Amino acid sequence: MPETTRERLTSGGWKELEFSPFRDAVTIHWIRPFGGDQPGVALLKYEPGASVPRHRHEGLETILVLDGVQSDETGDYISGSYIVNAPGSEHSVWSDTGCMVLIQWDRPVKILEEEIA
Repeated sequence: MPETTRERLTSGGWKELEFSPFRDAVTIHWIRPFGGDQPGVALLKYEPGASVPRHRHEGLETILVLDGVQSDETGDYISGSYIVNAPGSEHSVWSDTGCMVLIQWDRPVKILEEEIA
């Protein structure tokens, strides 16, 4: 991870980064996209009320909540929470208030339930 990115993460500078669409009401800023066998590392910004449908982790996923509250079926995770989702685990994710998370995926997740519009 470039030092400038590290500094931005610890000083709140991530608020000024550019984000791209990821899912409905969730945007992404790639720090390191997936490449070969290398994990993907990104910032995800959830707008209030945003969610990601039920999915399965094909590899290890780690999350650090930088701001706000992220929730899943096992609880609510406030700023500073560190979450580890094991390969093969399944859940859906949402944020009632909005949040910013630093996430690392060993492999992309498999969406199990798409939202119906």
